[in-house]
Amino acid sequence: MRYGIIGVGAIGGYYGSKLAYSGQEVHFLSHSDYAFVKEHGMQIDSCDGSFHLDDINVYQHAEEMPKCDVVVVGLKTTNNHLLPTLVPPLLHDHSVVVLIQNGIGVEADVQQMFPGVQLVAGLAFICSAKTKPGHVNHQCYGSINLGNYSCRNEAVFQQIIDDFTSAGVQAAEVPYEEARWKKAVWNMPFNGMTVALDTQTDLLLKNPATRWLIREQMLEVVGAARHLGVTGIDEEFVDSMIAITDAMTPYSPSMKLDYDFHRPMEIHYLYTRPIEIARAAGFRMPKLEMLEAELRFKQP
Repeated sequence: MRYGIIGVGAIGGYYGSKLAYSGQEVHFLSHSDYAFVKEHGMQIDSCDGSFHLDDINVYQHAEEMPKCDVVVVGLKTTNNHLLPTLVPPLLHDHSVVVLIQNGIGVEADVQQMFPGVQLVAGLAFICSAKTKPGHVNHQCYGSINLGNYSCRNEAVFQQIIDDFTSAGVQAAEVPYEEARWKKAVWNMPFNGMTVALDTQTDLLLKNPATRWLIREQMLEVVGAARHLGVTGIDEEFVDSMIAITDAMTPYSPSMKLDYDFHRPMEIHYLYTRPIEIARAAGFRMPKLEMLEAELRFKQP
């Protein structure tokens, strides 16, 4: 299949490069890095094995790109207002769009932009950062879960999973709602708390007070999900997420990097939207509501 990658950052740059390195036909849309990547290619420094891509199909404008079978969106949700311009030139009648983005409610809003387009949620469990033009530093993990939001072609959906797997990425199908809320269990506490307290993930868990608070925030997300009828998510999952983070390389999540570099933070889909959805269903998340307010205060 032919892949199009919108957003050549820590996420799109890594997964797109893995697909290209494995032999898939991949086309990258890059604005700020275009000239550098065109001349020098992409460098992936990875805990799973570093590699360099010399000859890359890279474009500065979506209109220059070919129609793609799978369009992978790796942009931050703060840039989703650009999707009506960036996505349509890449689509044919049977294209599938994979949204590797954070938060709750993303697919519903993008589906309104593109009513007939097949959407898949991509849930990346990865510690990676774009350190300079054409250069991604992959520190640990790297798996991706795929939740079928509106993909009507089961064979294509399975082929996407197989292509990621063949590229050396651990990929699996997961129930859509469960996947989104499970990701929120980690994202909502750690993204915001690293910003609010100007720290990294490891220090939040080494301090008994913030370790307790992180766990309480995680349990609020679990409570909201279960109140909404989501299964497969419980207190045991919370403890597993904490254990995984204990073993993780000290890490600044994407929201912390955005804050440090004076970029807009993804507050809407990571906090406002899930809090509103839970409240409308009769469930409050008071500790995360407070964290959201703190982030609104600190928003550049």
